[in-house]
Amino acid sequence: MVKINGIEMEASGQTISEYLSSTEYNPKRIAIERNGEIVIKSMYGEIVLQDGDSLEIVNFVGGG
Repeated sequence: MVKINGIEMEASGQTISEYLSSTEYNPKRIAIERNGEIVIKSMYGEIVLQDGDSLEIVNFVGGG
């Protein structure tokens, strides 16, 4: 189980990119923290989520 924004999910074994493709997040408009460290966007396809990982996904929203 992986905790994503405080919710336990079955995402272990997937890369961050694979997880994001199953969501409505736009990878160009988010930032991700994994286990307390910022993940560089170029690494989304290489980092495999493991049981016990914790992700925080922040979605940037424009406005005015």
